[in-house]
Amino acid sequence: MGEQLLDLILPRACGGCGRAGIGWCAACADALSGPPIRIRPRADPGVPCWALAPYRGAPRRAVLAAKEHRRRDLATPLGASIARGLDILRDGSRPLILVPAPSRRVAARRRGGDPVLRAASVAASWLPDCRLVRMLCMRPGVRDSVGLSSSDRQHNLRGRIMVVPDCPPTRMFPANAEVVLVDDVLTTGATVSESVRALSDARVTVRAVLVTCAA
Repeated sequence: MGEQLLDLILPRACGGCGRAGIGWCAACADALSGPPIRIRPRADPGVPCWALAPYRGAPRRAVLAAKEHRRRDLATPLGASIARGLDILRDGSRPLILVPAPSRRVAARRRGGDPVLRAASVAASWLPDCRLVRMLCMRPGVRDSVGLSSSDRQHNLRGRIMVVPDCPPTRMFPANAEVVLVDDVLTTGATVSESVRALSDARVTVRAVLVTCAA
């Protein structure tokens, strides 16, 4: 009854197509159900990069809804899609560690939390022998990347992604663990490149990058 009353006050709409009465429809789920696509960003992080879909249509609208319109409910379908992609890519005999790409603190506050972290948490909960480790953060001074050129994005982030001070010691990771960096959108590759660099400096070897969408 409470959920029905809430729908009357704030009618649900699909985060991918706007269809009324459902938060995420089957057609939009299908747009994120295919095998991951190999991508090669301009800023090469030095590890294989994969995307679940191009940054258009339902996947793009869902990512924007989660980021800019506080659609926290979309963490579940987006996280489930990430889990399916990881299940295809992973070596099932090895434990999996997911590291979400960092967000600017001001952006996370504006969005009511970090949508990448929420979706990655859902993905980790769906997969056996998998856990999420929040290892990365951004130093102060990082600007919003919207409207920046590829070189400006790289300059904006250079040296400004770091391992969080209270991060669990990496020596506690299983020796044969696969570490995958997870993000929502890959545009130039600047964020994932700096993230891989920061992890490498902390002696964490990243096996791959998986994003929801590639722009």
